[in-house]
Amino acid sequence: MMISEFLSEAPIKIGLEARNKTAAIEEMIDLLVSDHQISLANRGSVIEAVMKREQMISTGMEHGVAIPHGAVDSVDDIVAAMGVSRDGIDFQSIDGRPTYIVILLILPSNKYSSSVQAMAGISRVLTSPQIRKSIIEATSSDALLDCILEEEERLLLSRE
Repeated sequence: MMISEFLSEAPIKIGLEARNKTAAIEEMIDLLVSDHQISLANRGSVIEAVMKREQMISTGMEHGVAIPHGAVDSVDDIVAAMGVSRDGIDFQSIDGRPTYIVILLILPSNKYSSSVQAMAGISRVLTSPQIRKSIIEATSSDALLDCILEEEERLLLSRE
């Protein structure tokens, strides 16, 4: 599964304002509420699901990437938001470094296999140091999405 299959331009924010993990998650969930992918009525339960998952073990990966996620009954398909922090956020990452790229996934409770595929797709694309650099340096959500699409296309061509 490719990132472009579940991420659209609207819930992308260059310059996250959050200074900590909880605020970053809430800020990104608010992007999904603003984009009507999550209802305002479900905002609290979505935050709770993501934070519950975060308490088990941090979703801060390495190389400045975090993939917070949670499963809820209020979505039928994966919904995603992406944020870029210019200053970095302490996400208790595996490598102990600040997180600059955050991809939030809200997953349907009944489709666990799609979540595994989504995270694998994110990992494939963000393996490249160059794509991570391009994402961090993007000046608009449109440019950021273009970076992802180009990398996905490059990965598909390299498989042939």
